[in-house]
Amino acid sequence: MTAKSAAAAARATVYGYPRQGRNRELKKAVEGYWQGRVGADALRSTAAGLRRSTWRQLADAGLHEVPTGDFSYYDHVLDTTVMVGAIPKRHRAAVDADALGGYFAMARGTQEVAPLEMTKWFDTNYHYLVPELGPGTVFTADSAKQVAELTEALALGLSARPVLVGPVTYLLLAKPAPGVPAGFEPLTLLEALLPVYAEVLADLRAAGAEWVQLDEPALVQDRTPAELQAAERCYRVLGGLTDRPKLLVASYFDRLGDALPVLAKAPVEGLALDFTGAAAANLDALAAVGGLPGKRLVAGVVDGRNVWINDLSKSLSTLGTLLGLADRVDVAASCSLLHVPLDASAERDVEPQIRRWLAFARQKTAEVVTLAEALARGTGSVTAELAANRADLASRAGSPITRDPAVRARAAAVTDADTRRSQPYAERSAAQRARLGLPLLPTTTIGSFPQTGGLRRARADLRAGRLGTGGYEERIEAEIQEVISFQETTGIDVLVHGEPERNDMVQYFAEQLTGCLATRHGWVQSYGTRYVRPPILAGDVSRPEPMTVRWTSYAQSLTERPVKGMLTGPVTMLAWSFVRDDQPLADTARQVALALRDEVADLEAAGTAVIQVDEPALRETLPLRAADRAAYLAWATEAFRLTTTGVRPDTQIHTHMCYAEFGDIVQAIDDLDADVISLEAARSHMQVARELAAHGYPREAGPGVYDIHSPRVPGADEAADLLRTGLKAIPAERLWVNPDCGLKTRGWPETRAALENLVAAARTVRSELPAS
Repeated sequence: MTAKSAAAAARATVYGYPRQGRNRELKKAVEGYWQGRVGADALRSTAAGLRRSTWRQLADAGLHEVPTGDFSYYDHVLDTTVMVGAIPKRHRAAVDADALGGYFAMARGTQEVAPLEMTKWFDTNYHYLVPELGPGTVFTADSAKQVAELTEALALGLSARPVLVGPVTYLLLAKPAPGVPAGFEPLTLLEALLPVYAEVLADLRAAGAEWVQLDEPALVQDRTPAELQAAERCYRVLGGLTDRPKLLVASYFDRLGDALPVLAKAPVEGLALDFTGAAAANLDALAAVGGLPGKRLVAGVVDGRNVWINDLSKSLSTLGTLLGLADRVDVAASCSLLHVPLDASAERDVEPQIRRWLAFARQKTAEVVTLAEALARGTGSVTAELAANRADLASRAGSPITRDPAVRARAAAVTDADTRRSQPYAERSAAQRARLGLPLLPTTTIGSFPQTGGLRRARADLRAGRLGTGGYEERIEAEIQEVISFQETTGIDVLVHGEPERNDMVQYFAEQLTGCLATRHGWVQSYGTRYVRPPILAGDVSRPEPMTVRWTSYAQSLTERPVKGMLTGPVTMLAWSFVRDDQPLADTARQVALALRDEVADLEAAGTAVIQVDEPALRETLPLRAADRAAYLAWATEAFRLTTTGVRPDTQIHTHMCYAEFGDIVQAIDDLDADVISLEAARSHMQVARELAAHGYPREAGPGVYDIHSPRVPGADEAADLLRTGLKAIPAERLWVNPDCGLKTRGWPETRAALENLVAAARTVRSELPAS
């Protein structure tokens, strides 16, 4: 096919779309089901309605092919586990008795059975449920969900493409099941898994699928020759099937590298590639391998992970180059639009000038359609759209909102001395022990306590004017009093104020910093029914006034025990916001760090002896390619130290991380030079403690003993056993006792019980220690 005919054949599509609904109907229905207020049939009906609404909206917007199978009640990787029959043995009876209830038990656990481990989906803030596999795993096909959703879309008269997690990525994301011999590699199960995928593909073809998309984002990471051979084997087998739809293998989030020639040569009908950010390198790489003659290329030229409008002219230039490299070039976003909010036009509180710069899922869909139209019919068919886009891009580039000379001058003046503590850890530790007087195995929590319905109503009433500032502050003070009283009664050693005034650990700060925008409706799924509203960093960042000092000081006035000041670190502020794409991330991180440094100084001046700066996203934001990591870790750890190193030696600096593979960044954790780090460890059975020990980590650490993302309450014996495991790696004088993460998503009854058990466990294990 010539470039001209390839252009004329161009179509618009996306890989996936936000699942929750305009008013988070899915979240409400699922949580209602958990609470027994919504029946299973009602939940299924709500889900079906949301799918139909989304598909119709996408078709009406001009998409030629809608995705199916990307919808999920909780997580699409968990859906894949169900599809291939890899149900853990401990959950099998529950799934057999009640498929929906058993599905949620795998996700959340029960009082009797632990859930699957949860971790980040590549370098995003989306969390997936980790498959548990072993040499005895027997895969069985269950294509019911995928076939049913395809059938629903076809019944609406739509052209639909099922989207599945590919077999190589599924196995590379999996971990050995508990009790499996050390050294087991899930990828060795590929030969057993492929017949199951073959059966699912045959079922989808029989149901009417012309194309099926198999997502293989794991192939954009550094892969060994054996892993690349597995990918080649996988698609040689699947491509060689006769009873199957056409196959579109998709990758995203970065460049494919050595995996590109493997997929380009595979006997599949199409590839979907990311051409944004670092993945723009796919363009030259594709040309170097001779393109995709005779195949379909779906070109991800609209950034599916950020919220800024696309440069349509630039994307059209990229698409024009790609036309000569494939038989057919279609237009898409770079990845599923799951990672952005639904509709920027709903943000009426955002200044209209800035709203012109924003593109959420609905706007990105329109950009994809415009680009496909321009490709197929020429730019004359979208003259107005291109002119408006040029004007909006110029408006942003020239706006004073984006630049503050004072902020830039301060950032430029930072020196190496600004990022170093005045004394080494050994001297700081002695000063902190003398000031704090804590026992061995000190207990604490991560920061937040349950966010009750009353607190949320109080914030809503304040925004709506139904509650005055004075009344709201009295409500917050009462909540802090309750949290402090509970912790003192329970026997926790280092207290927190519970963060009742905070809507979100990033949004709360963004609302008080210049250069940041908060949205009202910009919800994005983090995991399950947990949705966040990431702020938008639109300009240079500074702190006009203290943000946390008042509430921390109030909490400290209620107790003689130390109360931690709680801040969100600069890397996490960036990772859980939509960041600027018009300057390097390192520059934005330095600006945020300086704003937070001012807050740390004010907390210390107010008498706060322990200050926690959370960086749960440090590992999440790690580049997917090893070659890019050193530069990232250099500026990321510098930003943390810039935030924290201005304090006195006897002020104890904590940090916190959760739900990530920490083994990849142990040296970076060391480089933060925090006095104490708390980490998620309950679901991974203290793996991080062993990783810290292997590294020779010299400071204090609190690997979590209470999995807060499950409703189950661990017994005191269970927590004590985890502590004993932790003590095998970290000596008692450096081991803390804490939950995995903050408690805002939990209810008070389970929080009380779990923390009482945590303190009891600490006392039990403390009593077992040899007398000093």
